[in-house]
Amino acid sequence: MAGILREEKFLILAVIVAIAAFVTEHAILEMGRLGAIVGAVVLIATIVLASMRVAHHAEILAAKVGDPYGTMILTLSAVAVEVIILAILMNGAESSPTLVRDTIYSAVMLDINGILGLAALLGGLKHGEQPYNDDSGKTYGVMILTAMGISMIVPEFIPDAKWHYYSAFTIFAMIALYALFLRMQVGQHSYFFSYSYPRTEKKLHGAEEDHEDNSTATSIGTIVVGVVIIGVLAEFMSTFMTTGLKDSGAPPAVAAIVVAAISAAPEILTALRAALRNRMQATVNIAMGASLSTVILTVPVMEAIALYTGQPFVMAMSPVQTVMILITLIAAAINLNDGETNAIEGMTHFILFATFIMLTALGL
Repeated sequence: MAGILREEKFLILAVIVAIAAFVTEHAILEMGRLGAIVGAVVLIATIVLASMRVAHHAEILAAKVGDPYGTMILTLSAVAVEVIILAILMNGAESSPTLVRDTIYSAVMLDINGILGLAALLGGLKHGEQPYNDDSGKTYGVMILTAMGISMIVPEFIPDAKWHYYSAFTIFAMIALYALFLRMQVGQHSYFFSYSYPRTEKKLHGAEEDHEDNSTATSIGTIVVGVVIIGVLAEFMSTFMTTGLKDSGAPPAVAAIVVAAISAAPEILTALRAALRNRMQATVNIAMGASLSTVILTVPVMEAIALYTGQPFVMAMSPVQTVMILITLIAAAINLNDGETNAIEGMTHFILFATFIMLTALGL
């Protein structure tokens, strides 16, 4: 028992912070903007720590079942965290109607250009060309393009009076796409998402891994508890962040980037470790799989909530966002076409990520 408590110290800390936030919420809000911002930063840091424990147990399950199931578990746990935080933020009195759109856009920029770009850059500088199964890159790319086109580009041309019909269609379209993708990923096309590394690399990788004796039930239970704790923390974070950013002049997309960064934080570490170990397939599965899961799972859940509650909801991307997404997916299609990544390809994506940050800072 004492060993479990030591291992889960971050989740215990998260519970303590949640209790402290509940007790001191009104006092912090009475401090004004500065107090609210400090409170939001503390909660964001705590949520990241808790989500890292969720991802850690997802990785334990992933190691037991292997790819492609492993990376699927990791990306789904991240999407669950993202959906919970988004749902809570959407219920806020002053939530932006573009919050979901901006979060999905930010997540794709972070996953493909940030995570994959940095991992390919660092991995390429260390190992040169890094192999992976090019079928995975092609499959992820065309699925992301289709899902984002249907749910975030076409809506620009849908009249407001007919939006709810198209929104309902989008929900079923995303579910159908994901059902087929899931069947491919774990069924007859599962080899698309795996790569046979040389036996020596497998042994090296195995020697580097932490061999923990966590039971499957323990990992699943910790993931569920962690997600619940994150939801509670997100409720207070939403209140503090809304108060702290109100009339501050901060770019409107700050909240969206925060949500995307929280859900992607554990994936960043996992993807970078995989790339530095010359296991680019895991990095591609995590970065591209996270992007696809964010679009194809977040969209139907959030649109269903918006249809049920009647909340203002904008999914059509701005012209700048559309251009950045198209450049990103075209670059990914070219870079992920030959079964090997290198530092140059990583740098192209990382520069696109830097461009995304610059445009956000300019309020675009």
